[in-house]
Amino acid sequence: MNPVPAPTVVLVPGLRDHVPDHWQTALAARLPGCVTVPPLTDLRLSCDAQVTALNDVVSGIEGPVVLVAHSAGVLTTVHWAARHTHPVRGALLATPPDFEVPLPDGYPGPQALRENGWLPTPSATLPFPSVVAASNNDPLARFERVAALADAWGSRLVDLGPVGHLNPASGYGEWPRALEFLQAFGCRTTPEPKASA
Repeated sequence: MNPVPAPTVVLVPGLRDHVPDHWQTALAARLPGCVTVPPLTDLRLSCDAQVTALNDVVSGIEGPVVLVAHSAGVLTTVHWAARHTHPVRGALLATPPDFEVPLPDGYPGPQALRENGWLPTPSATLPFPSVVAASNNDPLARFERVAALADAWGSRLVDLGPVGHLNPASGYGEWPRALEFLQAFGCRTTPEPKASA
C-alpha cells in the first residue's frame, strides 16, 4: 500500500509586507517544500488581487495543500474557497480580523474594504477541514465574532487565550503550536534547530 503523500503547505499572509520575525516566516523554515503567497506591490487592498495571487500559487501545486493563513489572509482564503476548487487537506486560520466593523486607526475602514471586494465576509461552510485559532483580546476582532465565523465556516474553534493579534506587535515571533495543528493535517516538519554551544 502506498503511503499518503504529505501535502504542500501554502502560507497565506495578511496585507502586510514580509516580516522577518513573524511566526509564518519562522514556520516556513520548519516545513520542507512550503510555499508562501508573495505580497502584492500593486492592488494590495484588492480582495480579487489577493485571491488571484493565492490561486496562482495553489494552481501550480500538484496534489493536496494545507493552507496556513493569518489575519486578512484568512479572509483571502475563505473568499478563494468560495470561487475555486483544489484538493485541500485542511486549513489553519489564525486570528481573522472582523472587516464588518471599524478597525483601529491605521487600518482600512469598512467603506474602503467594501469598495475593494472584502465585504460581505463569506459565511458558507468551507469545503475542507479547518481550525480557527482565535485570540480573546485581539484588537482586530471580538472573540465572539470570530467564534461565529468559525461556526459558519464549519471550523473547529481553538481559544488561544490573550495573544493579541498573534503578531510581532503582540509579542509573537515563533508560534510553536502551529506545528501541532499542521501535523494533525499530515504535514511533515523538520526538527527544531539546536542552539549552538
